[in-house]
This record gives sequence, C-alpha cells and structure tokens, in this order.
Amino acid sequence: MTELSPLASELSRMIHSSGPIPVWRYMQICLTHPEYGYYRARDPLGREGDFITAPEVSQMFGELLGLWSASVWKAIGAPSVFRLIELGPGRGTMMADALRALRVLPPMYQALSIHLVEINPVLREKQKAALHGVRNVAWHNTIDEVPSGPCVILANEYFDVLPVHQAVKRETGWHERTVELDSDGQLAFGVAPDPLPGFEVLLPPLVRGAPLGAVFEWRPDTEIMKLARRVRDQKGAALIVDYGHLRSDAGDTFQAISRHSFTDPLQNPGQADVTAHVDFQALAHAAEDLGARVHGPVSQGDFLRRLGIETRAVGLMAKASPEISQDISTALKRLIGGGRGGMGSMFKVLAISGPHLPPLAGFADEPNEQTGPR
Repeated sequence: MTELSPLASELSRMIHSSGPIPVWRYMQICLTHPEYGYYRARDPLGREGDFITAPEVSQMFGELLGLWSASVWKAIGAPSVFRLIELGPGRGTMMADALRALRVLPPMYQALSIHLVEINPVLREKQKAALHGVRNVAWHNTIDEVPSGPCVILANEYFDVLPVHQAVKRETGWHERTVELDSDGQLAFGVAPDPLPGFEVLLPPLVRGAPLGAVFEWRPDTEIMKLARRVRDQKGAALIVDYGHLRSDAGDTFQAISRHSFTDPLQNPGQADVTAHVDFQALAHAAEDLGARVHGPVSQGDFLRRLGIETRAVGLMAKASPEISQDISTALKRLIGGGRGGMGSMFKVLAISGPHLPPLAGFADEPNEQTGPR
C-alpha cells in the first residue's frame, strides 16, 4: 500500500472521528492547512513545479495587463493615488512586467501604490525579489486589509482555487457531495444522507432538467462581492482571468494537477493543486446584483488580440535572435491559441467596474489601439 501523505493521514483521522466532510471543506484543507496545505509553503510554478501560468509563458501578458490598468486609471480621471492590487500574484512576474510597461507613463507610475494579496511565505519572498527596488509595495493576507481608494484589481488564476461546493442529483433531490472513508479506509467521494432543502429553486435554468447522478458546482459569492463593492464605491475595475465556462451548467470539474499532469484529487492531498472551473455567468450575476458594471466575459485569445499582443510580439521579435524569436512565437500561440496546450479558448476574461465607466479595453468589438511598450 502506498504511504499516505501527512495531510491524508490527518484527514482520515478527522473523518473517522467526526464523519464525512463536504468537498468544499476538503478542498480548503488541501490548499490552506496551516502545516500541510499545498499553498502554504511551496512554489508550485514553472517547469519544476506543477503548472505554468500565463505570466510565466511570456512577458507580453503582464505588460498588456499593466497598460489595461493604465486605461482604467485614465477613465476614472487619473487620480493622484491609485492602488494596483493583485490577488494570488505567484512569483511576482506579472506585476513586475506590468510595472515595467507602466514606466512609460510617469504620471500614473508616480501615483501607484502596489498591493499583493498572498498567504504563501515562499512566494512572498520570490515576489519581493521580483519587485526589488519598486517603491510603495505592501503584502496582505486578504483583500480586506488593502486600504480603500481608486484601484485596479488583477486576479489571474485566482478564483479557480477558491473552495467549490458540489451537489449530486438523486431520486430524493440534490445531496451535497462529501469526502468519506471507504471500506479499505481510503478517501472516497460520497453524498450527504439528507437532500439540500429547497435547492431546486436556486438552480440555474440549464441545471433544472439534469439527469440523476449529475453534479452541480457552485462557489459562494463572497469574493466577487468584495471586488464588486470596492470598484463600485471607490472607482476602478477588477480583471478576472481564469479557466472556466461561460454559462452555469451541470458538470464535475473538480480536479488535481501534479507535475503538469492531471491526477486523482483524493490521492496525496496537500501534494497536488486542487481546482475547479470558474462559472463566469455566476460571477457576472453576483457583480451585477451589487450594481457593478460587467464587461465580457470574452476568451483570453480575443482579449489579448484586442489589446495588441500580436503587434507587441512582432516588435519583440524584430529585436531578438532567431532562437528567441521562435520562443516569442511559441508563447504567443500558447496565450491566444486553442487546441491542446493553448490557453486562448479555455481561459476567459471578465472585468467589473463602477456603473458609470465606459466599455473597457479588450471587450469592445473593435481592436484596441494600445499596442504595448516599446
């Protein structure tokens, strides 16, 4: 028998003592357990880690998001103090690239106050190294700690790791999906014995006719509501980039990734990244219900094309060696392309802003003229 990870042993003891736990709680423990949680004390990024995010693919991604932030700053009247906030900033790569692009706009650059929301001490140190020499940088455990004021909030691959609830349709109704112990004492999926009362009334239209055995996922609106209130009341916008679906529907997307491959989410908890797809329709509805304006969602490929990523790539390749030019071309295809390995179709982009802002860059039908730094 394979030796259990430390967290698997602890979860087994917890379930044996107190009974099955909901999937959302299992996911939360796997990611944020104070001693064995996946995001507590490791760098999961890069070729030597478990996955690669868009900022690690190419500098172009962060540069364009930096200039997108500048367009928001101008749209809200170019305030003299402007907070640039990133949720889950990884190694600090995206913020470093964004700030390099923003140096071509001295009035905005001087107005910037940088805020990174990060719980991982290992990644915090890498962020400090990436942003060495940048002034006005502060770290926080939650966005609630970030001071108020006009802002842009960047959330790249942040929402997919927020704990997700799951319910399974049975003849008796929808039952919350749980993690329990099977007859061999191994972690296994189960369902709560009692159905969720009145759950059918809350279901999106596409889910109401789902067959028996169907799984429906949802996340609480807490995080998106925090963002919506902040940009609604204090001027600014939030940009959410993640993999997910445009419409709320049934489906089981709970998954684990280790060493760039999918693995069983119940195997070796704490040793693999556990995520679930983002329901962009649910995010949009929650933001609109609070009076924020919603822009998109659109595919990442369309968004980056409208911001001028292809023009930026040509500019970079013109100054690069043939080998580097090939790397830039490969990165471009990965960021905007579809198919296996492409992020352009799978990843979606949604922005929310104050109700009076005009359509934001990247979401209009016509390509944006902003082409990036020189």
